[in-house]
Amino acid sequence: MPKDAAVEEFAGLVRTLKARDGRSYEALGRRLSVSASTLHRYCSGATVPEEFAVVDRLALLCGADEEERRALEAAWTEADRARRRAASPAPTPVPAVSAAPESNPEPSAPEPGPAPEPSAPEPGPAPEPSAPEPGPAPEPSAPEPGPAPDPTAPDPSAADPSAPEAPRARPRRGAPAPLLVAAAVALVVLALAAALLGHPTRTASAPAPASTAPGRTAAPLPFTWSIGPQLWEGGCGHTYLVDRVPRAVAPPPVAADSGAWAGTHGAVHGGEALVRITVQGRSPSDAVVLHALHVRVVDRAAPLPWHAYRMDNGCGGAVTPRHFAVDLDRPRPLARPVDGLDASGAKVRKIPAVSFPYKVTSSDPEELLVSARTAGCDCRWYLELEWSAGGRTGTVRITDGGKPFRTSGTRGRPAYVHDSAEGRWITDSDSGQTG
Repeated sequence: MPKDAAVEEFAGLVRTLKARDGRSYEALGRRLSVSASTLHRYCSGATVPEEFAVVDRLALLCGADEEERRALEAAWTEADRARRRAASPAPTPVPAVSAAPESNPEPSAPEPGPAPEPSAPEPGPAPEPSAPEPGPAPEPSAPEPGPAPDPTAPDPSAADPSAPEAPRARPRRGAPAPLLVAAAVALVVLALAAALLGHPTRTASAPAPASTAPGRTAAPLPFTWSIGPQLWEGGCGHTYLVDRVPRAVAPPPVAADSGAWAGTHGAVHGGEALVRITVQGRSPSDAVVLHALHVRVVDRAAPLPWHAYRMDNGCGGAVTPRHFAVDLDRPRPLARPVDGLDASGAKVRKIPAVSFPYKVTSSDPEELLVSARTAGCDCRWYLELEWSAGGRTGTVRITDGGKPFRTSGTRGRPAYVHDSAEGRWITDSDSGQTG
């Protein structure tokens, strides 16, 4: 049987998320608290999750942005409705009722209330209309003489009692008519009750998108933001974890080319990730107030068992204003403001930490530097920036191109530095460095 179009669309979105993440069904299932086979059924469209929460966790784990999550929620809502329609009972009891009285093809006519009343006059002195009724033809029910058939046909008084008298032929065969009518009414009531009870279960999932609707807005943000996710400490010092042996790793790049180098090698930030966030208002006069920066860890795993490659190749000047330190190993990491450092001149100058709130305009942007460290996990995380402007408030999710940032501890991992004289990577102990 072909899958419902809504279910197939939802399954396609889930498959896209899974493919983007790259992990196995078993690995992702452990993070979502579902089995690998259950996750596979979600991806294939064989089943639809009963709750959106597990799908939302998958979206966050795989780095979906707000727009993707809204589209995924809408697709899940339609697929869930299709699942409930398929699971609801399909039998229609009305045809079963009409098939019960085989001798009378019109049981629906006496279904209204007046049907049982004609049985009352039968115990009394049998009226004349009932005497001719057992005859072979219904026409003798009219008491008029035989030679005048015309008046009896159009007579409304003869036509009206014909409807209630129809069930009176059945009491003479055992008088089951009241029981059949009662059974028919009961079955119809049960069918209506089942239909009515089925509707709330299908619509129960509909309010889910409404819960997020108040937070959505079609108006553009009153500011712009951008990130630099591949920064090095002081412009020179950084460590990457790479799942390659030294001979398969290219020499360290300059800091400006670190993004391309990391992408080519599938590298992950080792021990620390530096993320620069630049926020700029759209108007020179209407300020946007930045209220807080939150850290959200969406996944924790054991540190990666990869090789650590240090990028130290000589440092230059650096400015680190608005510096926030994040300890990803804490149960609830916080972005804590710390002193910055200006080493761009001949003398190093400390920049005092400044806490939120900040104001930005088009002519007065703000730069925030986040240093996220870990020693004991392979952490995937993102940031949330709270803002307000012109009576509006909101929260912007800061991610690495739609995916969570990723930082893994390096403790106990083989570490290498690059020997430019020999043109190869050597172990960190050989270079005399410690880390």
